[in-house]
Amino acid sequence: MTERLDLAFPSGDTECRAWLYLPEDGGVRPALVMGHGLGGVREMRLDAYAERFAAAGYACLVFDYRHFGSSGGRPRQLLSIRRQLQDWRAAVACARSRPEVDPRRVVLWGTSFGGGHVLATAAQDPAVAAVIAQGLFTDGAASALAMRPDSSVKVMARALRDVVGARLGRPPVMVATAGPPGSAALMTAEDAESGYLALVPDEAPFANQVAARFALDIIRYRPGRQTAKIACPVMFCVCEHDSVAPARPTLHHARRAPHGEVRLYPHGHFDIYVGEPFERVVKDQLAFLGRHVPLSASPAPR
Repeated sequence: MTERLDLAFPSGDTECRAWLYLPEDGGVRPALVMGHGLGGVREMRLDAYAERFAAAGYACLVFDYRHFGSSGGRPRQLLSIRRQLQDWRAAVACARSRPEVDPRRVVLWGTSFGGGHVLATAAQDPAVAAVIAQGLFTDGAASALAMRPDSSVKVMARALRDVVGARLGRPPVMVATAGPPGSAALMTAEDAESGYLALVPDEAPFANQVAARFALDIIRYRPGRQTAKIACPVMFCVCEHDSVAPARPTLHHARRAPHGEVRLYPHGHFDIYVGEPFERVVKDQLAFLGRHVPLSASPAPR
């Protein structure tokens, strides 16, 4: 039976909480470091993926970003790209330090906004063994253009209020992470609110909101531009009908990865977390791992 440990690792001035999944037969293993997307927490189906990878023999470190879920950080629900990238680096360092993990065979696995983060992280870390990015965010400008204009205006107005308030020491002005079409939310496509909230189990440490200032940062974040710098194999799992992270710019950036592999899925952004689409994408990801980060490789000496 797979073992799941609760642990924490330092990042910035606080710590991130994580689960470490260990295969039942022990030994030193390759590991996946796994992080969620926009405002997501690890209970939102990351455990389902980790259980499959662990059953196949891979260790998995699944973490919450600072300011979200069970991790530390104040104020709560502050989505900082810079801090989340720091959290990724800290999570990778934690995985490599574990005696159960082969430090030469650490894989980055990110979904949605986290799919962009793994591209940016791998571009700066040549020791990463492989990357899996699904439903991935690659281009802030493209995602912003995919928003309804009425929602964009409402969100930007709150973002400006939040920035001014932060300078005056006031509590954050919030926007919904996912909401109905036309609302003041970051994701307002027809399938966004229902698809996003369906991933949240009862009693998860989750709030459907983030500090609005994030909307001013996302437009400038284009992690897809870093694909040409990634030396390791990269699997791009692209949803053809993605309403949140448009497929076209993602495919453009994927073509620039020296060792990129693209898998297309005829689904929307939130479909691949459950049901048959989930089964298919996990099968493909395990096949990718088997080709590029097999369990049989000799572990690195410590």
